[in-house]
Amino acid sequence: MSYSFPEEMKRGSVIGNVAKDLGLETGALSNRRARIDTDGTDKRYCDINLNNGELVVADRIDREELCGEKASCILKHELVLENPLELHRISLHIQDVNDNSPQFKDELINLDIPESTFRGARFVIEEAHDADVGQNSVQQYSLKKNENFILAADGNTVELVLDKELDREKQQDINLLLTALDGGSPQRSGTVVIHVTVLDANDNAPVFSQAVYKASLPENSPVDTVVVTVSATDADEGINGDVTYEFGHVTEDVKKIFSIDSKVGEIRIIGSVDYETTTSFEIRVKAKDGVGLSSYAKAVISITDVNDNAPVVNLKSLTNAIPENVSPGTEVGIINVQDRDSENNRQVRCSIQQNVPFKLVPSIKNYYSLVTTGQLDRELVSDYNITITATDEGSPPLSSSKTVQLSVADINDNPPVFEEQSYSAYVTENNKPGSTLCSVTARDPDWRQNGTVIYSLLAGEVNGAPVSSYLSVNGDTGVIHAVRSFDYEQFRSFKVHVMARDNGSPPLSSNVTVSVFISDVNDNSPQILYPAPEGNSFMTELVPKAAHGGSLVSKVIAVDADSGQNAWLSYQIVKSTDPGLFTIGVHSGEIRTQRDISESDSMKQNLIVSVKDNGQPSLSATCSMYLLISDNLAEVPELKDISYDEKNSKLTSYLIIALVSVSTFFLTFIIIILGVRFCRRRKPRLLFDGAVAIPSAYLPPNYADVDGTGTLRSAYNYDAYLTTGSRTSDFKFVTSYNDNTLPADQTLRKSPSDFADVFGDCDGSPEVGTCSYFV
Repeated sequence: MSYSFPEEMKRGSVIGNVAKDLGLETGALSNRRARIDTDGTDKRYCDINLNNGELVVADRIDREELCGEKASCILKHELVLENPLELHRISLHIQDVNDNSPQFKDELINLDIPESTFRGARFVIEEAHDADVGQNSVQQYSLKKNENFILAADGNTVELVLDKELDREKQQDINLLLTALDGGSPQRSGTVVIHVTVLDANDNAPVFSQAVYKASLPENSPVDTVVVTVSATDADEGINGDVTYEFGHVTEDVKKIFSIDSKVGEIRIIGSVDYETTTSFEIRVKAKDGVGLSSYAKAVISITDVNDNAPVVNLKSLTNAIPENVSPGTEVGIINVQDRDSENNRQVRCSIQQNVPFKLVPSIKNYYSLVTTGQLDRELVSDYNITITATDEGSPPLSSSKTVQLSVADINDNPPVFEEQSYSAYVTENNKPGSTLCSVTARDPDWRQNGTVIYSLLAGEVNGAPVSSYLSVNGDTGVIHAVRSFDYEQFRSFKVHVMARDNGSPPLSSNVTVSVFISDVNDNSPQILYPAPEGNSFMTELVPKAAHGGSLVSKVIAVDADSGQNAWLSYQIVKSTDPGLFTIGVHSGEIRTQRDISESDSMKQNLIVSVKDNGQPSLSATCSMYLLISDNLAEVPELKDISYDEKNSKLTSYLIIALVSVSTFFLTFIIIILGVRFCRRRKPRLLFDGAVAIPSAYLPPNYADVDGTGTLRSAYNYDAYLTTGSRTSDFKFVTSYNDNTLPADQTLRKSPSDFADVFGDCDGSPEVGTCSYFV
């Protein structure tokens, strides 16, 4: 197959369609492992698209770099097809494009011309060089108009013709501009300045003994070897007859390999000469006399091959691993052998070692097929190391070896087995998402992918949510991570199923159960139910002056959402008006008097109670309890806001005025009520002005009154006496049916209508009503 296309095409550009040219279907290229191959280490400039069969540019193609000045530039590649093995030669004809401008060797050319030179004298100018070929090379020259010279160009010969005699006394130096033009489209050009110095007569240029010098040079010749000697003579005498030598326009590669002695004309080696890189060199040599006249000759150096390259064994295709049940004669690999030398030096023989069930079968050109010769048994031998040796026919012969490792494939017949029958994971609540809970491990005795274990969670639900929203498992390591933070108060344990699956075909698997247990941490502070938190309402308690030591004054009620010791609550008075007057039960929360109340005790008592759980670290909450030591409101000279909240100062003023007015108006009734209290000692009752509200046993969600936790343990039965005569005050006197129980609660409200909501079961009397409730 042959294709023609211009140089410098972009990578990926389409050259042609190999599938159509060979009459193959597009899919056949992929099935037959089609590929482009080159000889030795030659660079591959094209590739094949297995999907559509197009031959595309794989690397930058520079015709000048590949073929130099050759008129025809052809790259040879090979298309290799397998099953069966076929080899097709591909010739790529690289067309030149005008991508190089003409260039002169020097930017400035100096000519020394005697003024005695006759009109019509000719002076040879070294031509410009254009790396392109054909029409794209140098086609014409032009000389900028001047008084003395005209241009004569014939092919590669460029001459300045003296059109008018020189007069050194008028003009000693003349600068001429010479332009070289190529024939490409668009046209490119290069210029050089010719500096003419007018001298006395020198009418003979050097003449070479030969127009072309030829030499043969073995590759790898040592440095400083003389390749060829050029010689030129000049008929002039003195300085006009002294000849010097130099290279004309040559490439940088030539300058790196060869040098010329300017005096004797010897061309020597200064670099490495490799036949496999370049087989010949054409060097333009310039001879110049002392005044500036010059002439040119060519040196052609041919490089001869030496057996300096050992064969290279390339593994082009290999079936690995090989199923142990393959039949004898099965092709398992394709071997290609290359030797960069030429002729007999590149003839190669291949062989493999004995005692292995494989052999090499010669195929097309320098290709070999590696085939089996007997039955394979993985249980006996699981791997083979096959050494392929290639030897050339050179003198002395060179050889090289390549070792190919072949593995015998296993059959997947063992499922993964977990190291334990079940797994348990323990995690504390409020864990960080992504934390590790535990890891599961399964073993599979099979080989490679058949023994590679992958872990995954089986689908399921936990509390109505997918199990994947709670846990994740690392498919490679079996490490189980928490996806979310767990809450002991929501659920305490759950189970998931983990599957271990191998990568065999078909895959085998096994399952295991993982139980996750969540332990409680102290993450909930105690919640105080009574008294109500500050800011919700103004709560106070009235304590009779006749209270004895040990009398029950009130009770702090609190709960904790945690469990176990994290929910064991303890009570403590952290601050009080009189530290020695009241005490609180450590576990019950009951506030009692430590001693009998005396006249010297302050009427207003403030207690700050701390409720602390038994967690590590412990959490706590505080509340304020306001106590008023008084038998009746008439004894209160003035009533201030016990909560010391400056925001309620105006309300306090109204309350004091209302309480004083009501106390004066109902003085008679207070005396009667005191009398009734005296008569009923076993069930004492307190008369007070205002509306009373004792909080019911309200429990928030998720709380329960459980014996043994220190919360909500006792039940109390109270009588409350109400009046409806005040709209702003809301004090209450409370008595308990239990012995030694004193009034315990008070609420301050702003509207009498609120009383009906709280005391809905009370007597409807317009003056005094009675209701009972339990705490």
